[in-house]
Amino acid sequence: MKNRKFLISLCVVCFAGLAQSCVSSAASAEEYYSIGMAYYEIGKYEEAEKWLAKASSVKKTMHASEYNLGRILYENGHYNDALKHFERVLKSDSNNVMALKAAAYTEIMLDNLEKADLYYSRVLQIEPESADDGYNHALVLYAMKKYPEAEAVLDKFSYNIPENKNTLLLLARAQHMQKKIQAIDTYTTWLLKNKDPLVSYEYALVLEEAGYYARAMETLREALAEMKDDTASLKKATVRFELAKLLLIADPENEAGIIELKGAVTDGFSEIDALETLMENDRVIKTNKTEIQDVISELKSKVAFNP
Repeated sequence: MKNRKFLISLCVVCFAGLAQSCVSSAASAEEYYSIGMAYYEIGKYEEAEKWLAKASSVKKTMHASEYNLGRILYENGHYNDALKHFERVLKSDSNNVMALKAAAYTEIMLDNLEKADLYYSRVLQIEPESADDGYNHALVLYAMKKYPEAEAVLDKFSYNIPENKNTLLLLARAQHMQKKIQAIDTYTTWLLKNKDPLVSYEYALVLEEAGYYARAMETLREALAEMKDDTASLKKATVRFELAKLLLIADPENEAGIIELKGAVTDGFSEIDALETLMENDRVIKTNKTEIQDVISELKSKVAFNP
């Protein structure tokens, strides 16, 4: 790789020197573009921008140059400026798939999901068989909380779903957010070949919603066994609370529920609203409600002591 970069660097310096030694009309747009892309290849973006800007003024290399100028700005975090280049390409070539995708990515980075949705819709009109773009579009729709729409896009690529774990998981999540019973089978299929405590936790929630408490508790214990440490997405205390809740609801006479609940609090669980909601559940017996109230009071006192 180092040798390749050295050779590219050597060639581009020679080529650039040759082009600059010529009268400007003698150097073709293709040469400007080639020099710019060679500089881009070795990460010299300022030089690349200089040559691509020259090439963008000529119709023959305008679109490719504008697109790559946008890429440079995108990679340097200048998303608004990058978008302007992609939009220039699309203004004269509305079916340019590469520019449509690049514009979609950039709109996502700018948190303009509605615009990203429109760009991906256009991409899929032009390339309806693109499963990768279908997945990306579904991700955007999911982020917009358009869960039925996300599922509908994924369903168009059903042939690809069983073989692609990311697509399968997104489908499971979209079904879960719609409280569809099919989510159980989709999560089950994913977990047959993959392991992830967060996914196991999500699966347990689906099972709980469907009333399969025993399977939900088993899955939560598996998630705890898989977890080495807390992550940004999931904490052990959260999983332990969910397990405690199920024990208190499904097996109210067993003291294991209260023991697990206190263990969750010791591990850092402190969501008073969740505890108060649990107390309101008719399946939680009076003795356990008293214990839960004691836990809530203790947490509230800690909050008052450490505002």
